[in-house]
Amino acid sequence: MDANGLNRIAAALERMSPPPAPLPEISAADAFLWQTSPDRLTPVQRVNRVELSLLVGIDRSKATLLENTHQFARGFAANNALLWGARGMGKSSLVKAVHAKVATEHQLKLVELSREDLSSVTRLLEVLRAAPDTRFLLYCDDLSFSHDDQHYKSLKAVLDGGIAGRPDNVLFYATSNRRHLMPRDMIENEAGRAIHAAEAVEEKVSLSDRFGLWLGFHPCDQDEYLAMIRGYCDAHGVEIDDATLRAEAIEWQATRGSRSGRVAWQFFTDLAGRRGVRV
Repeated sequence: MDANGLNRIAAALERMSPPPAPLPEISAADAFLWQTSPDRLTPVQRVNRVELSLLVGIDRSKATLLENTHQFARGFAANNALLWGARGMGKSSLVKAVHAKVATEHQLKLVELSREDLSSVTRLLEVLRAAPDTRFLLYCDDLSFSHDDQHYKSLKAVLDGGIAGRPDNVLFYATSNRRHLMPRDMIENEAGRAIHAAEAVEEKVSLSDRFGLWLGFHPCDQDEYLAMIRGYCDAHGVEIDDATLRAEAIEWQATRGSRSGRVAWQFFTDLAGRRGVRV
């Protein structure tokens, strides 16, 4: 094939795989979504989040993550964080609320990366590295891995950074229902099939060990559940006496068969709607 033919093939491939979009105007928003095909950072004008003060029953995790984020935003050393544990207990809400709090004092941007796009994370890190004067909190919600899922290998690029190292202006927070990011039976199957079982398990479990900060979230008790709802009512101006709130909230959680921050918010949403209050 002659040179003209090779040039035509190269041009066609370039059209099929367009170059990544340049870094957008950083001042356009406080938060961005990383999207691929083509690679780009899309500004989010209004982040779906709640006030930090409304997150009840997780005071220790709240204080720890807030301090870690402040350290990073001020240019000091900070740890990547894994928020793991019970569903609906405010893991993702805490990340977004902490970012909102710190961003009022420092130049800190939130970038959300979906689990499905983990394979592109090396390219994302290079994009963020190109803005060294801005600090980025890279965030992946509901991070977990299933059988034959190789995305976990891409995550090591965020946590360890490979030969180039993780950019100094990027910190990574992830939420997961699983402490080790993968189901127990997956780890056990690896151990059963491997010639050196301990090594196979270690490769999987060591992934979560790469997070310097682990924050556990556990189911709330009834008092915490009611305190969450009362906090929402006070913040949004929903008037209801304690006895009525208690009776209706307990009945609501009984029909759901569970108690969590998410269930508390769902009850409050129903209550506010019945009372004619917009939230």
